[in-house]
Amino acid sequence: MDSRPRVISLYKELHRLGRDYPDPAYNFHGKIRKLFERNRGLTDPDEIESALRLAEYIKQAETLALYALRKYRHLRRSYHPILDG
Repeated sequence: MDSRPRVISLYKELHRLGRDYPDPAYNFHGKIRKLFERNRGLTDPDEIESALRLAEYIKQAETLALYALRKYRHLRRSYHPILDG
């Protein structure tokens, strides 16, 4: 099974998600690019699958959770401006 389309799709999705990353100083795009470039030479299917699972984890657990937190903070500031001082 060719994993190349899956890798490209995942990279594009992470790159899209990184556009609105809450902390611009974190350099999300640079870190994602380094992660994918570091694993570029993998040939073992098990290692490739492991790297793809890590990227999926980053997408699901970390990035989307940060967006949810950002959205929550925005709503909290909108409805309770006194609490944020």
